[in-house]
Amino acid sequence: MSITMDTTLASLVTNKRRVSALKSLGIITVGDALTYYPFRVTEPVPLRAIREAAPGQQMAFAAVIRDMRVVPMNARRGYRLEATVDDADFARSRRVPGSTARLTFFSYRKSYVDWVSVRLRAGTSVVVSGMPGEYMGQLQFTHPEILTVAPVPAGAGAGLEGYARGAASGNGAFAGSADPYASAQSAYPPAATAPSGAALKYDADTVQEALTRVCRPRPVYHASSRISSEHIHETILGLLWMMGARTSSTPDGQLAGAGAAGIVAPATDTIAVQNGEEKSGTTAESGAEALSQSIPDVLPESVRKAKNLMHRAEAFLAIHDPASTARFKESIETLRYEEAFVSQVSLLKARSHAHKSAAHSCPLVTDSLRDQFIASLPFSLTAGQQQVIHDIAADLAHDWPMQRLLQGEVGSGKTVVALAAMLQAVDAGYQAVLVAPTQVLAEQHAETIGRMVEQLKPAIPVTLLTGGMKLAARRKALAAASSGEPGIIVATHAAFSKTFQAPHLALVVIDEQHRFGVEQRESLNAKTDDGTTPHLLVMTATPIPRTAAMTWFGDLDISWLTELPGGRKPIRTVVVNEADAATMGRMFAHIRARVDAGERAYIVCPRIDADDEENEGGSGVSAAAGSARGRAAASGSSARTAAGGRATRAAADAIGIDDPYETFDENGETVARPPLHAVAEIADRLQKLPQFQGIRFATLTGRDKDDVKTQVMADFAGGETPILVSTTVIEVGVDVKQASCIVIFDADRYGLSQLHQLRGRVGRGGTNSWAFLISRAEPGSPAEQRLEVIHHSLDGAEIAQADLEFRGAGDVLGDAQSGGKSSLKLLRVVKDADMIADARTRAGQLLAADPELAGEVQLAGAVLDFTRGNETFLTSS
Repeated sequence: MSITMDTTLASLVTNKRRVSALKSLGIITVGDALTYYPFRVTEPVPLRAIREAAPGQQMAFAAVIRDMRVVPMNARRGYRLEATVDDADFARSRRVPGSTARLTFFSYRKSYVDWVSVRLRAGTSVVVSGMPGEYMGQLQFTHPEILTVAPVPAGAGAGLEGYARGAASGNGAFAGSADPYASAQSAYPPAATAPSGAALKYDADTVQEALTRVCRPRPVYHASSRISSEHIHETILGLLWMMGARTSSTPDGQLAGAGAAGIVAPATDTIAVQNGEEKSGTTAESGAEALSQSIPDVLPESVRKAKNLMHRAEAFLAIHDPASTARFKESIETLRYEEAFVSQVSLLKARSHAHKSAAHSCPLVTDSLRDQFIASLPFSLTAGQQQVIHDIAADLAHDWPMQRLLQGEVGSGKTVVALAAMLQAVDAGYQAVLVAPTQVLAEQHAETIGRMVEQLKPAIPVTLLTGGMKLAARRKALAAASSGEPGIIVATHAAFSKTFQAPHLALVVIDEQHRFGVEQRESLNAKTDDGTTPHLLVMTATPIPRTAAMTWFGDLDISWLTELPGGRKPIRTVVVNEADAATMGRMFAHIRARVDAGERAYIVCPRIDADDEENEGGSGVSAAAGSARGRAAASGSSARTAAGGRATRAAADAIGIDDPYETFDENGETVARPPLHAVAEIADRLQKLPQFQGIRFATLTGRDKDDVKTQVMADFAGGETPILVSTTVIEVGVDVKQASCIVIFDADRYGLSQLHQLRGRVGRGGTNSWAFLISRAEPGSPAEQRLEVIHHSLDGAEIAQADLEFRGAGDVLGDAQSGGKSSLKLLRVVKDADMIADARTRAGQLLAADPELAGEVQLAGAVLDFTRGNETFLTSS
C-alpha cells in the first residue's frame, strides 16, 4: 500500500480509540500527524551507574533482573511489583563498582502486573530510565521506563562492545561525551538467554540500541485526557517507519547512516500496514530514499541549498525523532522557513493576479458627492482620515482593482472613510456594497449612512439587504440592486447569495474581514455583467501589528487610522477577582448608579446556557455567536471538535470566546479549568441582587432570531432594558452611545484582542466609561499576566503585539475565528520578520522567472493548500 501525506490514519491505525483521540486533536491524515509538531523536546538523559545515582536527577543504565516478586496490598487493594536489578557489567564499563536497585510498580489491575511480571523475569537484560529515590535505605525507581533486551546467541557478546564503538564514534545522543563505557569488553552472563520454548517479544535487539532510545532527546506534544504525548509520539514514529524511515536523522545532515539509532517497527496490533516489511534486507540508505519519495520537498532545491536547509522528509524525521536538541532546533528552522516561503508565494501570486484584472475607473469629479459629504460633517476629519481618503480616491481612479486594508482602532472613524469611497463610486455612476457580519451591524450601518447622505444632491438611494428580512422587503431590495441604479447597498451574508445581483458594482467594502472567506468575497466578482472586478476595501478594528499586517496582508495596500476623533475619553479598565465579594459588590453598586444616571451597561458571558459543553467548540466561534478559529491550530486545544478542529454551528452559538487559552502540564496534557459562565445563569443571578432591584434586564445571544436581536438592541438603546447580558455578539460594531460600563466574565479566558474589541463598546458618547474584567486566574499565572497588559494599555497595536506573543499569529489574525485549519504552525510573524522578508524576496525572484510555478509542482500544490487553509488571511486570492 502506497502511503502519502493524504492517507487517512483510519486506514493505517487499527486501534480505533486512538484514531478517535487523534481526530479530536485535528489529526486525520498522515500529513496532519507529521505536522502536529511537539512544543518542546526533553534534554538527553545522562548515563549513570547505580552507584552514581543522585536522588531527583534523571538517569539511565543497563542491568540484569536478579529477582522479582508481586506483593498484594491488602490494606490499599491492588498490587506492588518489585524487581531487583544488578548493573555489575554496566558499572564495570564506567569503572565504578556494581550495585543493585529496586524497581517498583503499583497497579490495581492484575493484568498489568502480570504483563510486567512476564517482561521482568529473572535473568532478563534491561535498560532502565527514571528518577531515583530512596525507600527504607535502598535506592528505588518507581515506575521507570523499561526496555527489555533480546538475549544474546551462544558465543556472542551481549552488545556492550557494540555500544562502546557507537559511543566512541560520537554517534547519536552521546556525541562528544567522555564515556569510559567505551572501553568495556565484558558481556552479560548466560542467564540472559531466553527461557526454553518462550515466545517473548523484546523491546530492543542490543543494549546499545536500547540505551540510545531511552537517552536521546524526546519530543513532547500537546496531549489530552484521551491520548498521551507518548502515544502521539509512538503513532508518528510508526507512520514514519511505514513510509520508509528505518533510522533517525543524524547530525551530519543525512537521513540515515551507519550506527544511527533505529526506528522500531510498530506493533501490528497498533498499525495495520507496515510498508516494506517484506523487504527484510532494506538498508538505511534505501529507507531514507523511500521516505523522501513519500514526502517530497516543497522548497525549490536552489532555495534549500542557498539557505542550507534540510530536505522536508529529513526535517520531519529530525523534529519527531531528534538525535540531539540542536538537530531538533535545526529541523524547526527548516519547516519555519518553508511556511514563510509558501505564505509569501501565495500572497505575491494573489497580488499579481489582482493587477491583471480590469475594474471600473471612478475618478473624482467637480463638486463631487464625496466633497459634499465631507463638508456636511459636524466635525473635522483627522489628518489620518484625510490621508486615507486621498489614497483611496487615487486607487479608485485606476482601471485595475484597488485592494486596500484599512485598519483602525475602535472608534477611529473607519465608517466615514468607507462612505467617502462609496460616494466616489456612486458619483461615477456605479454601485457600492458594504458587507457587515451581522444583521444588527448592517442595520446600524444603513441607518447611519442614510442619515449622513440625506442632505446630498442628487439623492443617494441606500438599500438594506439582510437574510432576516420579510419576503416582500427582501424582494424589493434585490430588485433595487439588480436594476443597476447607482447607489449604496448595505448587506449581510445575503450579498453572497445567488439571488443577489448588482450589475454595475464597482466597489465592495468588507467590514471586519475575518468574518468572511475567500469564496464569499470572490462571489461578488461574479455580480458584475461586464466581467470587471470590483475595487475592494477591507476594514478591520482588530488591532494587528504593522509587521504582522505586512506579512499576512502582503497582497493589499495597507492604511492605518491611529488617531481617535475628539471627545472620546479613555476607558478605565479594572481587573476584579471573582472571589473578592466586596469588590464585586462595589462594582455592581457603581453600575446601578450609572444606570440611574441614564446610562447603559453590558454584561458579557462566554456561554449561552450553563449546561453547554465547553469542549464543544470554544475555538470555532463564528459570526453566529458574534465572535470572530481549533490549531486551534496546533495548540492542541481541548476546545477542538471531533471533526478535526471545525466547530459546529451549535457550538459556535454556545461559546463566545474566540480562542480559549489552554494551560498544559509538563507532559503536554491540558489542565482542567472551571466551567465558563453562561448568559442565562448570570442574568438570573444579577436580577436577584439588591443592587439591581427594579431594573429590567435583557439577554442577547447568537441563537436569537434576527428580529429578536433588533428589538433587544432597540430596547437597550432606548433605556427600557438598561442592562444587557449577552455573549460576544456585541463585540463588533454595536454603537450605543449611552453605554458606559461593560463587565466581562471569564476575562482570563479571552484573547487580548477580543477583550480590546469588547471594551470598545463603551465610551462612544463622550461620557466617562469603565470596563470590568472578571477573572478567576491564579495569582502570578500567565492568565493574570495577560490581563495586566490590557489593564495598563489602551493601545490596540501594543495589545495585539502582546496577544501575538502569548498566542501566536494564526489565532490573532483570523484563523481562530474562521473555524478553518491553518497551514501556519511554526512561523512567528513578529519574531521571524527577517526570515519572512528574506522569503518574500526569494519568492518574488522565483515568480519572476516562473509565474505559474510550472517547474515547482510540489510548491504549487503547497501554495494551493495554504490558500485554502488560510482564506481568512488572503483577502483577494
